[in-house]
Amino acid sequence: MKITLIDAGKRFNRDWIFRHFHYEFIAGRTYAITGVNGSGKSTLLQAVAGAIGISEGRIEYAREGTIAPDQVFRHLSIAAPYLDVIEEMTVTEFLHFHASFKPLLADWTVKEILHKVGLAAAADKQIRYYSSGMRQRVRLAQAIFSDTPLVLLDEPCTNLDKDGITLYDQLIRDHCKGRLVIVSSNDVQEYEFCEKVINIMDYKL
Repeated sequence: MKITLIDAGKRFNRDWIFRHFHYEFIAGRTYAITGVNGSGKSTLLQAVAGAIGISEGRIEYAREGTIAPDQVFRHLSIAAPYLDVIEEMTVTEFLHFHASFKPLLADWTVKEILHKVGLAAAADKQIRYYSSGMRQRVRLAQAIFSDTPLVLLDEPCTNLDKDGITLYDQLIRDHCKGRLVIVSSNDVQEYEFCEKVINIMDYKL
C-alpha cells in the first residue's frame, strides 16, 4: 500500500495545524509522526486515515490500483486511546464482532489473540470492568491482529505498564513486518523501531 500527500494542509478556523505537507508513505516501511503535545500529530494521522478531511491539497491511496478516499477504511486498522470499545461486550464478543467486518490475521483465533495479549483470564468479563491498561491491550489487539496492510498507532502505549510496553514491542516485531506502520507519538519508546521520523513542527506555516 502507498499513501501520497500532495501539498496537504489542515486548519481549524484560522489556525493551520499543518501545511504544505508533501510525503509518500510506502508499504513495508515504518514511520513516526512526532511533535510536542497539541502540535497536531493526531490530526495528521486521522487525515491519513481518511477520518477527517484536509483543507488544501490532496491525499492519494494505492494498493494494486487506486483506492477511493471513502474506501480507505477497509485497508487500515488503528489503535488510539480516544477510540471507544464496546463496554457491554466481553472482549471475546468484541473481537468476534470486529472480525465479522475486518478479518483477523491468518491462522489466529480470538482465543489465541487474547492469550497473546495477556487477556485470556478476563476473556469472559465485560470490558466495562477492565482497567485502562487492559482496554489499551484490547485496542492493540484489534488493530494489530486485523488483516490490514496499514496499521496506524496513536500514542499506543498510553496506560500501559512495563509489561504492557514489552508486549507492544513484541507485537510490532512479530506481526507488523511487511505492513505500512505509522505511529503518532512524542515518546521515543513508542516509535524507536520506526525507520523514518517526521516532525510535524516542520510543516507549520
